Amino acid sequence: MIISGCPAHATGRPAGRPAAEIRLRRPGPRTPSWPGPSSLLSGCLACADSSNRPSAPFGPRFSRTRPRMHTLNIGILAHVDAGKTSLTERLLFDHGAIDRLGSVDTGDTRTDDGAIERQRGITIRSAVASFTVGDTRINLIDTPGHSDFVAEVERALEVLDGAVLLLSAVEGVQAQTRVLMRTLRRLRLPTLIFVNKIDRAGARHEGLLADVRRRLTPHVAPLTEVTGIGTTGAGVTALPEDSRLAEALAEVDQDILAAVVDGPQPTPDDLRTSLAARTADGSFHPVFFGSALGGQGVAHLVQGVTRLIPAGPATPEGEPRGTVFAVRPGPGGERTAYLRLYDGQVTERRRLTFLRREADGATSRVHGRVTRLSGPLTAGTIAALTFSSGLR
Repeated sequence: MIISGCPAHATGRPAGRPAAEIRLRRPGPRTPSWPGPSSLLSGCLACADSSNRPSAPFGPRFSRTRPRMHTLNIGILAHVDAGKTSLTERLLFDHGAIDRLGSVDTGDTRTDDGAIERQRGITIRSAVASFTVGDTRINLIDTPGHSDFVAEVERALEVLDGAVLLLSAVEGVQAQTRVLMRTLRRLRLPTLIFVNKIDRAGARHEGLLADVRRRLTPHVAPLTEVTGIGTTGAGVTALPEDSRLAEALAEVDQDILAAVVDGPQPTPDDLRTSLAARTADGSFHPVFFGSALGGQGVAHLVQGVTRLIPAGPATPEGEPRGTVFAVRPGPGGERTAYLRLYDGQVTERRRLTFLRREADGATSRVHGRVTRLSGPLTAGTIAALTFSSGLR
């Protein structure tokens, strides 16, 4: 569903533009504009420990300067029971967004707030939660893992800047994991892989990586390694940028391939630059190991998200345009829409027009006024808007 606050868009044809231009399309592959090559995966990433409360994500040597807070919209995807909601709880808790960890088993998680979700312990509708890391605000979209709710996942993918694909270190690659990965690769969406449950009996490391290369994509490389896998004392440390990473990147980066074959060998800065670019264009997928319940390795994943996934394009000026990816009914008959805004800004009492593509190809329009807003909604961000209209 497309949103527009412009009267010209509401009539279907902006002045001086063909009608087709009012329809939002997913931006093409992006390349990161930051940080510099010397600051991508060095410094404090190598020092990040497995404690539940990670230290500040950027050390002074690797600090970067931006004129303002920026936003990343990240989806968490996985097969059922891989630990998506537990990872969301861990991220929110570690960064101060909630004061205690919720549990899927006890039904008190932040994102599974429906009665059926709490009863069954699964996510049915895409849920949004946010936390801040330095000058980056991260909106997490916790998507359903069950194959019965794949339509919810597909709608959420349209508004993401990047994704974290979860695997269980015990169960490994599942049928739903393969479906999700095919979709992510088709969209060329920047995607990090997080192998969860390393502290569970039966967890695998090298065997699981081989399974990922064989069944998901060969273009992966681990950025962390595990000690004591399969035990409650499992730990995570960062891997150096060395020949193993160079060989993996050489498969998708011609400059790295030339350096590996003909010399001189690529420097760590060369590898960091290539890693950022190839992750951003969706051709390469870094792998992180950890445990959502224990907190091990989550700090490394967060730094990977902030350093390897670039923010999408946003135009603060002009009339608001965006995409609605989820609508929930309220007890009083109102509707709450989850919206990714690409242009402009939205305030309470703002009148908006929603354009919906029907099954027969026709476009229907629903007009509504914002009665409540969950937070500031400016270009590049996601927020929940409550309307007194017929949204569905």
